[in-house]
Amino acid sequence: MPSQKQLQWSQLKVGITVLVACITLAVLIFLMSGTGGFWSHKIILKSYFDDASGLKAGAPVRLAGVDIGNVKSVRVVPDKPLTPVEVTMKVSTTFHYALRKDSVTLLSTAGVLGETYIDIDSSTAKLGEVQDGDTLPSKEVPDFSDMVRSGQSTLQNMDALLKRLDRIVAFVESGQGSVGKAIYDPALYNRLNATVSEFQGLVNEVAKGNGTLGKLFVDDELYRKADATIDKINGMVDDLNAGKGTAGKFLKDPALYDNANATVGNVKRLTENINAGKGALGKLTNDEEFANKLQNTMDKISAITDRLDAGQGSAGKFLQDPSFFNNSNQLLIETRNLVTAIRQNPKKYLTIRLKIF
Repeated sequence: MPSQKQLQWSQLKVGITVLVACITLAVLIFLMSGTGGFWSHKIILKSYFDDASGLKAGAPVRLAGVDIGNVKSVRVVPDKPLTPVEVTMKVSTTFHYALRKDSVTLLSTAGVLGETYIDIDSSTAKLGEVQDGDTLPSKEVPDFSDMVRSGQSTLQNMDALLKRLDRIVAFVESGQGSVGKAIYDPALYNRLNATVSEFQGLVNEVAKGNGTLGKLFVDDELYRKADATIDKINGMVDDLNAGKGTAGKFLKDPALYDNANATVGNVKRLTENINAGKGALGKLTNDEEFANKLQNTMDKISAITDRLDAGQGSAGKFLQDPSFFNNSNQLLIETRNLVTAIRQNPKKYLTIRLKIF
């Protein structure tokens, strides 16, 4: 039987062994947590959010899914009304090459009901490496509650849509409206059936060759006429290619080209002579003296027309003086009266009297 002293020594050894195992286990857990252990250097970074979303001190800080540190503290600060939640992070410098001053921090959740952690995104970062005490910009992402609220709004809209659809279906089933009458009104079916029957009769008549359409589809005469017409057109094309007829000569006869070329040459020479001032037309176009004479003549004609409009001269008075018209009109009236009187009593005006002294 062991003595009391031996029992106490055995208990002491067991206690020491358990204590060493606990310390070893704690060290191993701390080293496996991804914070770099006791001997890795750490820096403090800050970021500000409008809502903590359940983030707690000790939550992991991850870079591209890799744990690089932990959240040191989460508190509300008064000097930032838009982003009042200050999150202080302690991260290892082992990953300093991937941490930039413009790296973005996001609040993410591990699964649907998992814990909230800090996720650092450096995919678009271009500035230099972070330093101890730097503040990283934050980016808000929709959390689960936002998605639930959005889903609730969508469900409410769908519910309202289904209620409207139910009312429309009930309205149609009651036979109201155009769609309801189209589905439930037997008169529509009867008219549709009659229309189909008439159309079937029409198809039968066409198949028998009756009517214009029937002859068009059944009678071979149309095909023969079309074939003959095509043959005639082919013959006309062949004649054109052979240079026969007026149109054929127009296309094939080189004399037409020669005549047209000669005509163009004559027109060209004519225009050159006109531009050179040759001939009457050339002088008419290029002679400055003639242009001056023509301008002088036009000025005189303009002056004469102005005088005529002003009623000057005999011609002007003839055109503008109303007394000339009145006198002429009176003369014509008196002449017409005289002729009428002579016709009525010619002896009075045409009698010749001779006196003998």
